[in-house]
Amino acid sequence: MTSFIVTAITSIIVFLLVILIHEFGHFAVAKAVGIKVNEFSIGMGPSIYSKQAEETLYSVRALPIGGYVAMEGEEEATSDPRSFNNAPIFKRILVVAAGAFMNFVLAIVVLVIIGLSLGSATTTIADFTEESTAKSAGIISGDRIISIDGNEVDSWQEIINLISSSKSEKLDIGINRDGENKVFKVDRGEEGKIGIISKTERSFSGAISYAFSTIAFITVEIFKFFQRLFTGSVSFNEVSGPVGIIVQIGTAARTGILNVLLLLAFININVGIFNLLPIPALDGSKIVILIIESIRKKPMPQEKEGLINLIGFVLLIGLLIVVTFKDIVNFGHFGG
Repeated sequence: MTSFIVTAITSIIVFLLVILIHEFGHFAVAKAVGIKVNEFSIGMGPSIYSKQAEETLYSVRALPIGGYVAMEGEEEATSDPRSFNNAPIFKRILVVAAGAFMNFVLAIVVLVIIGLSLGSATTTIADFTEESTAKSAGIISGDRIISIDGNEVDSWQEIINLISSSKSEKLDIGINRDGENKVFKVDRGEEGKIGIISKTERSFSGAISYAFSTIAFITVEIFKFFQRLFTGSVSFNEVSGPVGIIVQIGTAARTGILNVLLLLAFININVGIFNLLPIPALDGSKIVILIIESIRKKPMPQEKEGLINLIGFVLLIGLLIVVTFKDIVNFGHFGG
């Protein structure tokens, strides 16, 4: 029961943070460019708290499963000069893109916190594993790796990527030792590892570098996953929905706050990327429609845009139901 409560509370906090920052992005930019916002709501369903402040109603609703920013003229055209539909196209694009942008901002902040807490991995070797092939080849602690098979490296992530992706049984590891460059032939051990441990440093610049390199790495992996999914080289069972995410959050919560933060960053990056895809009912589709409007010099008929969004919404809900059912069958519960 205690595990379930921890999972439930942690999941609610994580989902609310993801939703809040996304909707706040839309809200803040709409306000900044002069578009009238009628309501800013966190949660869905019946209102449990609301406050009217000037022209905007701020509300908290009972179900922590979403949120929204209701802008004047967003759903149907109005004559209000401050409505969404009457704003210049570039301002509307900024408002639509701001939600995903803020998800990336939150991911950066969270990853910087993690980087400052753990320290950032450098390209200098601090130690070795018990069966290190790098140590056996003559590499010593304090050596700084400068290249892998002739490819220059500037970060620990590049070192990991090059070693794991190499098809060679032996790697040419270039190192700098006391100002002198050397190259060592190193066997790739089990699971494509050479048994090296990075020296870590705590610095703000290192944490910033860690944050952006992690986002770049996760982004590339997400698109690789999409590619494998569409080509059939990855199983649908590897796709997780809300239940699968809750299970992962529960596991992270039991293993430490830093794991929860890392998962929070990962979810925000996923939400940011997914929302910018040109899929009907998502922000990316709205941006594409606005770009088409700027080219055509006239808006798409609202009934057509509404139909496109409705079809996209139905398909997304259908996918969500299928994935959720699959997760329930796989996990059986939320991880007790």
